[in-house]
Amino acid sequence: MIEVNYWPSRMKPKSFAGMRCSIAGALDLVGDRWTLLLVRDLLLGSGRYDDLRTSTGIPDATLAARLKHMAQHGVVERARYQDRPPRDEYRLTPKGLDLWKVSLALREWGDQWDATGFGAPTVETIDGETGRPLRLALVDSETGMAVPDHRLRVRATAYADDIIRSLLDRSSRASR
Repeated sequence: MIEVNYWPSRMKPKSFAGMRCSIAGALDLVGDRWTLLLVRDLLLGSGRYDDLRTSTGIPDATLAARLKHMAQHGVVERARYQDRPPRDEYRLTPKGLDLWKVSLALREWGDQWDATGFGAPTVETIDGETGRPLRLALVDSETGMAVPDHRLRVRATAYADDIIRSLLDRSSRASR
């Protein structure tokens, strides 16, 4: 086993760059506490700066920085909605719209474990035709059928590094 140390000891990482892990890469983009709240509001159709600031309570400088970061990484784009005075709103790009799954998974987890402490969720995801509640599921890519959680496994691809392979090896030994 080769041990790779991504960061010198006692030094807080500023980025996960260099890690061959999709979760680390995604966290570099959306891993702060404000970005997913902004994605939530954008998914719900709120894209104007003042509306985003009001709904989240985010400080102005932080909001401006997060929106700039999201735009630089192709998650949002600015669109002019008024010429005089010039006013723009933010819209999710296809890359940003794909974050609905992350947002929904986080909400479902928060609902299940009462993350707010208020005892009940404020929204639910429903089927637009039947009105029945929906939940996220893992789906077999060939059959389209939901796969039960107990059948979930993770395996390394040809692109996995030694750290991922070591983690998967430890995980498989622990489950025997």
